[in-house]
Amino acid sequence: MIDIDLVHLNFSPQSLLLLNVVLGFVMFGVSLELKTDDFKEALRTPRALVIGLLGHHLVFPAFTFLLVLLLQPRPSIALGMILVSSCPAGNISNFLTHFARGNTALSVSISTLSTLAAIVMTPLNIAFWGGLYAPAQPLLRQVAVNPLEMFLHVFLLLGLPLIAGLFVSRRWPRFTARAQKPMKIFSLAFFLLFVLAALGANWQYFVLYVGMVVGVVFVHNAAALFTGYALAFGVGLPERDRRAVAIECGIQNSGLGLVLIFSFFDGLGGMAVITAWWGIWHIVAGLTLATFWRRRPTPPQGTA
Repeated sequence: MIDIDLVHLNFSPQSLLLLNVVLGFVMFGVSLELKTDDFKEALRTPRALVIGLLGHHLVFPAFTFLLVLLLQPRPSIALGMILVSSCPAGNISNFLTHFARGNTALSVSISTLSTLAAIVMTPLNIAFWGGLYAPAQPLLRQVAVNPLEMFLHVFLLLGLPLIAGLFVSRRWPRFTARAQKPMKIFSLAFFLLFVLAALGANWQYFVLYVGMVVGVVFVHNAAALFTGYALAFGVGLPERDRRAVAIECGIQNSGLGLVLIFSFFDGLGGMAVITAWWGIWHIVAGLTLATFWRRRPTPPQGTA
């Protein structure tokens, strides 16, 4: 069996361009659902918002690095873990928070601001934590990732669609109200089908190597959910806010991760397989946890 660090998944430039466009549509569809009232509500508890952002972009990437040192996975798998932890919140985190009886307004605000912060923090975290892990340094030198180029790429994928969506929703509210549901269904369904097609084109590699990452993703995702909840619990946030912060930390934008891997890391095997499996598993884990919490009503706001 070929070393997973030497495997590069197949993805044509045309397919990558299409994936970039689809991801932009997904983010545009998400931003159409944002309202200024969501942010006003969340800003009433700024401590929770700050904790959510710190947990997402600082604490979880640092915890991931410690987990990499503990598990000592293959270098490309370690880079995949670091990249996933550096991505902003996934686009189903708001739905899962609502289903879990968490603070949905807080979830929306953390998702949006973490996405905007990711324009800077994602390239920075990948370069910083990846560079600190000695076994992965040769891979980083080989691909020669330019943080500024990645910054511009992430801005085009996340920043512009969010700004456009906010502008459209404010300028044409009636159109936005009609377009929200079909846009969301279309973008998410098309994105899911496209990722499945990409997996199908590299199915032999996915089947061959997925066993190497199943346990790693399980532990990593559990650590993400635990990190968010423990951080929120430690600073005394109410239960609804704890659930929101936990889900925001545990649901990552794996679609962005795949785009970055194929754009900057030449489809590096360990990174691609672990990110693809994360995209599947975090939905399973998120729904399971949200169902568990849904059966346990939260205390009134203002109590733990």
